[in-house]
Amino acid sequence: MIVCCCNAIRETEVREAARTGACSVGQAYARKGCKVKCGSCLPFARAIIAEERAAIAANPPKVAA
Repeated sequence: MIVCCCNAIRETEVREAARTGACSVGQAYARKGCKVKCGSCLPFARAIIAEERAAIAANPPKVAA
């Protein structure tokens, strides 16, 4: 699903950015070399990032001992 029509950023791309450390829409889009344009995508993109960051917090990656 497309999250941002202006930049053609897909939901999977926003989720991957969040999983690899992006904590904001700006950070997620920057990983794709883009910036937020019209802003209509912000609520959905924020929700995706929050969901992914919450999943990481609930299940932190295991660190080898």
